[in-house]
Amino acid sequence: MCQSPAAVAPLQAAAVPVPAPVSAPSPAPSPGPAPVPSRPQRRAKSAARAQAETAGLIGQAVHEELERAQGDADAAMKALVKRAIPDVMRLFGETRATARYTYTAYPALPDILTKPSKREPDQIWEARPNFHHPRYSLKNPGSIAVTALDVNAAYLSALKTWLPIGKLEHSTGMDGIDPKRSGVHLITPSPWHHPHLPDPLGDRDQPGPVWVTNATLRLLLRLATPKYGLLDPPVVHESWTSGATENFLDALRKTLTAARETAIAEDDTITLEYIKAMYSKFISTMGESIHNREIMRPDWMHIIHSQAYANLWGKSIQGAPGRSGRHRHDGTDELHVAGDWRQVFPEGRVSPR
Repeated sequence: MCQSPAAVAPLQAAAVPVPAPVSAPSPAPSPGPAPVPSRPQRRAKSAARAQAETAGLIGQAVHEELERAQGDADAAMKALVKRAIPDVMRLFGETRATARYTYTAYPALPDILTKPSKREPDQIWEARPNFHHPRYSLKNPGSIAVTALDVNAAYLSALKTWLPIGKLEHSTGMDGIDPKRSGVHLITPSPWHHPHLPDPLGDRDQPGPVWVTNATLRLLLRLATPKYGLLDPPVVHESWTSGATENFLDALRKTLTAARETAIAEDDTITLEYIKAMYSKFISTMGESIHNREIMRPDWMHIIHSQAYANLWGKSIQGAPGRSGRHRHDGTDELHVAGDWRQVFPEGRVSPR
């Protein structure tokens, strides 16, 4: 029998969509323990925060004096220079808040570190350089083109040096020579036989034993190594030293350096002079000074001075033959060189002379 389409329709399977299986929601991952910063990381973060807060004190002081002087830049600058010593000591105290070392501000000092009188010089030889190349005369340089270079913030850089922390202890011979100790040493230096190079002991005419700082002794010992081979090691007779660290003033140095770089970038002459007054007066008054009663460390003052001179000697020796020649090596930050000095030294600010 013939069936109609209507009759067969119910016999065909209807296409019914099958719902997809519903999966149970996956549980959210349980939060793991938050990473705990290591002790060096915590110390670095704390030091960075302290540095930012300390740097803010510099800007606050400048703002205060400009407001007090009603915008008179010269008057504000004079006021800032006048308050530089108490301000830098406050900064020093702030940078010591996260420090690992305590120090002695008024230690008992050996006689060698006591200035004999106002008219007599200190007994510590700081190795201040005074070198002129035998073939060069400043008044008559001839056909040699010579450029006078100044090392920017030489004393500020010298704050990174090995400083004794506590009371100085006496020792004889090599007993006081230790990489982790610093102070002053009585030595007999070996002769310097290189007239074309600056003497690392500076312009010293008197032969025989001399009291030098740890910064100078380290330079002499370095120049006696096979890398340089420029002289024999000095003979050490006696020393006054203490346990030391190279980073004691580093937080202060970094704070002032960062503020100085910002002032240079913003052409902020007032802040720049204020910072210069702070670090230069900090160093010059940490010895026996009526202007700074908070600290008396003449050993630090001599060591920082010597470190600045040693740093300049290191820059002087960079002038290799054929690229740049050393012709004059003077004071704390002055270096006269011949040739293309840019092959040796990076160019900084150009200062009027």
